[in-house]
Amino acid sequence: MLSTALTKRLFGKTLLASALLFTSAVASAKPFNVCWSIYVGWMPWGYAAEQKIVDKWAKKYGIEIKVTQINDYVESINQYTAGQFDACAMTNMDALTIPAAGGVDSTALIVGDFSNGNDAVILKGDNKTLKDIKGQNVNLVELSVSHYLLARALESVKLKEADVKVVNTSDADMVAVYGTKSVTAVTTWNPLVGEILSQPHSSKVFDSSQIPGEIMDLFVVNTATLKKNPALGKALVGAWYEIMSTMSAQDAKGIAARTAMAKASSTDLAGFDSQLKTTKMFYTPASAVEFTKSDALLSTMKKVAEFSFSHGLLGEKAKDAATIGVEGPKGIYGDSKNVKLRFDTTYMQLAADNKL
Repeated sequence: MLSTALTKRLFGKTLLASALLFTSAVASAKPFNVCWSIYVGWMPWGYAAEQKIVDKWAKKYGIEIKVTQINDYVESINQYTAGQFDACAMTNMDALTIPAAGGVDSTALIVGDFSNGNDAVILKGDNKTLKDIKGQNVNLVELSVSHYLLARALESVKLKEADVKVVNTSDADMVAVYGTKSVTAVTTWNPLVGEILSQPHSSKVFDSSQIPGEIMDLFVVNTATLKKNPALGKALVGAWYEIMSTMSAQDAKGIAARTAMAKASSTDLAGFDSQLKTTKMFYTPASAVEFTKSDALLSTMKKVAEFSFSHGLLGEKAKDAATIGVEGPKGIYGDSKNVKLRFDTTYMQLAADNKL
């Protein structure tokens, strides 16, 4: 038998070798890539990266996460769908119609907020009403949540999309286009809404507060990647709720955080706080879990799927709105054999239980 001293020395060498191998594996492991684009509900990702908060949480779980800002929102989702990113910030509708419709199984890791006035239909002229939109061209990002908002707005006054003409316009061009004489109606989101409404003779005739909970802002992760790497989910959620706690406070740290986010989104603190007022932020993981577990979630996704199907967004082979399965805590809407979008509260619940 080996002596006790020799056994301890050999065991110690084994531990050292294992530690070196682990360190080498982590150092050589490919970093996870996540992306986001400018929008009030997603500005925390830029701040979290800048302040090394994402790095801190990644290090805690022995991984590396690279956070990238993409200027073109739709392009960010396209790149995620193509596999260039492991996670991406997007709305519930876009999660359904781009990656899910493209066959990419995705998980809504974080339900960050819902638009509660951030998206709006705006007409030129004083004291206009929504019914005045009939017969007008409406500039918007076609087949986006703006298009969905317009459809829901028209329903509310018993009009149809055939009563207007949609003009596809990039969000990057929206403010400039509105400044031309030929454009009389737009549907868009903040911070563009705020810029447009600051121009004289502009009337907001409908906004997302009239369809609460229907336009959700998510952080979506590739499901296979998440299952294989739960540390990624834990690190991202941990970083997110650390920022939520900071930015929701009215102390110096909270003001500094929101000021930095405001600057990054080309506004000031007052402007950014104004946008937050029209955003139902889930600052605590418990509130996000409660919303995600609500009965309304799947009924909302049914509305979104029906709009998407009617506009050909679920793919050429889609037979109906229920072609793609959407799984939530309360069950599945659509084809249970073709689930491609999942609302999973697992990681948000870990944050709520202080287990991260």
